[in-house]
This record gives sequence, structure tokens and C-alpha cells, in this order.
Amino acid sequence: MYYVVSLNRKERARIETFGANVRRERVRRRMTQEQLAEKAEIATRNLQKIEAGEINILLTTAFRIQLGLRRPWKRLMPAE
Repeated sequence: MYYVVSLNRKERARIETFGANVRRERVRRRMTQEQLAEKAEIATRNLQKIEAGEINILLTTAFRIQLGLRRPWKRLMPAE
């Protein structure tokens, strides 16, 4: 089930930055989207949308991605 939530510009930028950071770290670790999706226990298509900054995700999904990449939070989360 999806909920439509209106995001402001700053929130949208955070989502896009998170996705770009996930992609950067995934590529740095030489992982495919399929490999990371499997480790994070999420659908590959959802990971594609996350990296593209197209969807807002649950914190539990962010944790799964972080664990799958084995990277510290500061590498994934946008700085204020």
C-alpha cells in the first residue's frame, strides 16, 4: 500500500541525496542493484526508485540498505 504525501523542496532534496549516496556507495563496493537489493531484502525495482530519488522509504528500509552496503550512516544521510 502506498500513501501520497506532499513533500516540500527540502524534503525532496534529502530523498534525492540519499538515493544518490546509496548509488555511489553501491558502485564503490562494486555491487549490482540486484546484489544490494537481495542483501537489503527489498525488490530490485524499489532500489532503482530509491537511487533515482523517486520514492520516500521507511526507516526500516534505510537500515536494510545501510546494512547491505556495510557503510556508516554519514556516507548515506545528507548533511544539514
